[in-house]
Amino acid sequence: MALSSMTGFARATGMEGVLSWTWEVRSVNGKGLDARLRLPQGMEALEPEIRKALAARFRRGNMQISLQLEITDARSAMRVNKELLEWLVEEARKTSARLGTLAANVDPARLLSMRGVLEAEDSTARAIEEHHEAMMASFGEALSALAEMRSREGQRLEKVIIAQLDEIAALVEQARNDPARAPEAIRERLREQVARIMEAEPELDEQRLHQEAMLLAARADIAEELDRLDAHVEAARELVDSSGPAGRRLEFLAQEFNREANTLCSKSNAASITRAGLEMKAVIDRLKEQAANIE
Repeated sequence: MALSSMTGFARATGMEGVLSWTWEVRSVNGKGLDARLRLPQGMEALEPEIRKALAARFRRGNMQISLQLEITDARSAMRVNKELLEWLVEEARKTSARLGTLAANVDPARLLSMRGVLEAEDSTARAIEEHHEAMMASFGEALSALAEMRSREGQRLEKVIIAQLDEIAALVEQARNDPARAPEAIRERLREQVARIMEAEPELDEQRLHQEAMLLAARADIAEELDRLDAHVEAARELVDSSGPAGRRLEFLAQEFNREANTLCSKSNAASITRAGLEMKAVIDRLKEQAANIE
């Protein structure tokens, strides 16, 4: 499969010990690769690694990445300030010795309840240290799922784009084989035009008028435009079959398609060719919309 869409969504979850997490990655169309991260406070250290992993997998798309953390056991988020606790115990012993009381009377529960002895631990910082590798592996799974979804959408878009290229090629062939482009038809049309002009303005130089008519006919020839349209169709087909990102080049080709179709319509001297050109422009507009979805 050659083409990949820029639209997709993926989720990956993981759990180690009392910590669980969920990654969500959303991707929509974008001119380049742009990522917006929503990480829990304290997890900012993961951002460079996240962006590096994205750049290794994708070339285009506006990404929204969120990470949610949950501590399943609140006790694990607490820690004892041992230095403070030991200092308090030692001070309690000194006080007991001075006052003649027993250190055994010191209540551990009261010590633990004192401010600063039992304190909440920074769970997010601890998650970076203890579960960094597992969390990033889970993020890699989310990116793989996103790439798969974008690939499936790309397959669908590929069929649409191929059908549009077939339609453009058919319209080019229709214009090329239009009876109005036959030499006999062109001569008859010019003869009638010259006759009408001479009838209206008898004093005009008939020979010079014929020369001008032939020059206008040459300028109205659309053979070059048709050849270039054929070349663009072939180049677009090669892009669809190639590997790697093709969206930007397809968008450029869509602009070239449109330029040639505009010229064809402006040079046309037959209603049937103009209709083919206008139909071609409508298909090219749809092609341009689809190309904007391709990575």
